[in-house]
Amino acid sequence: MKFISSKYSVIVVIMLLQAAQIHAFQQPKTSNQKLKTTNQQPKTNNQKLKTILSRIKAPTFPKRDFLVTSYGVKAASVLDSTADAKPALQAAIEDCAKQGGGRVVVPAGEYFVKGALRLRSGVNLHLERGAALRFSVPPADYLPLVLVRWEGTRCMNFSPLVYALNASNIAISGEGTLDGQTEKFWHTWKKLQEPDKTTLRRLGNSPDSVPPAQRIFGEGHFLRPDLVQFHGCRNILVEGVTLKGSPFWTVHPVFCTNATFRNLTIEHGTTNDDGIDPESCKDVLIERCTISTDDDCIAIKAGRDQDAWKSPGTENVIVRNCTFRSGVGSGFCIGSEMSGGVRNVFVENCTISRAAHGIQFKCNRDRGGFIEQIFLRNITMDTCKKGVFVFTTDYHSWRGNLFTTRMSDVYASKISCGFVEQTGIKITGVEGEPIRRIFMEDIDIKQAGKPHDITFAEDVFAKNIMLNDVKSDTEVFRPKPKNQQLKTKN
Repeated sequence: MKFISSKYSVIVVIMLLQAAQIHAFQQPKTSNQKLKTTNQQPKTNNQKLKTILSRIKAPTFPKRDFLVTSYGVKAASVLDSTADAKPALQAAIEDCAKQGGGRVVVPAGEYFVKGALRLRSGVNLHLERGAALRFSVPPADYLPLVLVRWEGTRCMNFSPLVYALNASNIAISGEGTLDGQTEKFWHTWKKLQEPDKTTLRRLGNSPDSVPPAQRIFGEGHFLRPDLVQFHGCRNILVEGVTLKGSPFWTVHPVFCTNATFRNLTIEHGTTNDDGIDPESCKDVLIERCTISTDDDCIAIKAGRDQDAWKSPGTENVIVRNCTFRSGVGSGFCIGSEMSGGVRNVFVENCTISRAAHGIQFKCNRDRGGFIEQIFLRNITMDTCKKGVFVFTTDYHSWRGNLFTTRMSDVYASKISCGFVEQTGIKITGVEGEPIRRIFMEDIDIKQAGKPHDITFAEDVFAKNIMLNDVKSDTEVFRPKPKNQQLKTKN
């Protein structure tokens, strides 16, 4: 079996790798050279993984509880939209922060919350089992405007339903539910948002002309808010709760450091309901989460186009022991908003029951930036529609710029899929900036409409690959001179 690109002239050369040990997150060597990497400090990538984990520590809180029912709100067995719980919840949060931190405890029951909650430093919003916060849907409830990142561009918009700005030591915990109730209203804005989205992207492409604080949206506009956004925060924990019905992205940390997302259940909203989207963040752990969304389950992001070029990227992210299910999106993806750069991402021991794309890295020539040092291992997929691996620097909505993303050094091992309707392995670079150094070992795709489609790629190493029950030896893809015909070396 040979990997052959029908779109780009390549020579397929059979060769053997030295013991790559990709399954241990080791950097492989070719038979005649050692690949250079952007981070030479750890001797192996397992050591790098351990170093990152050693820095990620969940915040702790004083043993001090602030019971919301002490602030004049009653838990109800059924939702009462005439009894607004927001004043009591926010008062408890403010008191907790002023007194040095602790837990704001929400007992079991239904609570109608008319507008956004603002988390403060030192506060753990704790939802006991059976507690449900049902958020209102009138957009005016989410005023005043706050600073957000919306699809990778900074602006002033409606507040996310739960929001924190420049806070530290914050948490949402327990076994209760946050419900954005998007099906009651917010989903209708999907078809109305295009003019505002176009305006915001234009502003982001000239970031020095209009600062973020003057990019005013909100009333009269149609950019949906996230369910939860932490903006510029440190030491974050979200653990145990169920999040559902998000108007837009569900959990969205932006410019954050040291964040842990653990044992979460995320249920679908309607459209653009990504599960967890760390954006321009450092030192992030996502583990033991069950995510079922219409769009991407997890998307690693780093800002959009020129607006993000001077901002931090995302690095040092660990995703492990999670279960994903997506309707039209990806189980795990990077992009497409990644202009600040993404590096040092580890994904292991995950299951994807259904997705359009199992693993997808997506960007285009408007973005710039880089994606590098990505490590994937022990991932099982049941069904994918479009692809098991889809890596592209030619993603849709390209506006004609030539700021090509550099994508390189991706290591994948012990990954299987039962059925993919379209293409097993799809790698699409662009002329002049191919995708480089992709290492795959112990990959088993049992049924694929098309085994592979490789375009504008250099040094794609594959060892012990099964596609449609046909086994492949190690193969390397190299571009051939343009004046040669396509050749295959057996």
